[in-house]
Amino acid sequence: MLNFIFRRLLSAIPTLLILIGLAFCLIRVAPGGPFDGEKQLPAEIEANLRAAYHLDEPLYRQFGRYLVNLAHGDFGPSFQYRDFSVTELIRSGFPVSLRLGGLAMLLALLLGVTAGSIAALNQNSTTDYSVMATTMLGISIPNFVVAPLLILIFAVGLRWLPAGGYGGGAPQYLLMPVIALALPQVAYIARLTRGSMIEVLRSPFIRTARAQGLSLPRIIVLHALKPALLPVVSYLGPATAAVITGSVVIEQIFGIPGLGRYFVQGALNRDYTLVMGVVVFYGTLIIAFNFFVDLVYGWLDPRVRL
Repeated sequence: MLNFIFRRLLSAIPTLLILIGLAFCLIRVAPGGPFDGEKQLPAEIEANLRAAYHLDEPLYRQFGRYLVNLAHGDFGPSFQYRDFSVTELIRSGFPVSLRLGGLAMLLALLLGVTAGSIAALNQNSTTDYSVMATTMLGISIPNFVVAPLLILIFAVGLRWLPAGGYGGGAPQYLLMPVIALALPQVAYIARLTRGSMIEVLRSPFIRTARAQGLSLPRIIVLHALKPALLPVVSYLGPATAAVITGSVVIEQIFGIPGLGRYFVQGALNRDYTLVMGVVVFYGTLIIAFNFFVDLVYGWLDPRVRL
């Protein structure tokens, strides 16, 4: 197992370096600069600003300097938020995005696995068709359409929930954003669980368990669920990272102060260090989630370690 972990760690390092290099080059190829605005700065002031942020150096020296600072956990200063470093901005915004995405994935996992298992146990029945039709609807409707509908129904129409804001993370403020983020993932997880569960239920070891007189709930929980979750586990890594990093639109719709707003503002203002910091942070997060999924997959299926 240690050899398996070591191999996965080694493969993650060059992936992260390639990501940093591509993001560094692409953000500088984009038109505009961090000091462009409606009012043109005098040439002397702009030159002093570029020198202060080392933007007057060749790109290879800027990249080397960035890697050295990154190795010390320093994402650099923000060009637009002058009183804050990028590290401070990430530290303030990420816990909100993490809480929102984490709750959404937890809800999606619970509902998706349950719905997929019920559909598999009632294959080709009305229940199966109903669950699959509902999941197809969840896949087809994007969350930026679901979110305004939830606001229209539960905030404007019924007045049960607030239309936006964070409220310090109170449940009534998180309920609609979490549901809007979770619905597409519920659909994907349910379909994956159904297909995998049907295949597992037809396996010889399940027939043996039934022949021994074990009850169906016991067979599902003790024997079928673990191998049936392998495709779901493979999907959870990138899906969790995608939900956490892709909550930008939901955060904007509900006015939630997550990390997404900094990324949007940084991209609009050509804030190189802020955009780079968010991209590298999210890239590291995705690699870490995939690494964790590899470990869980290796635990569920020992053949993967080979």
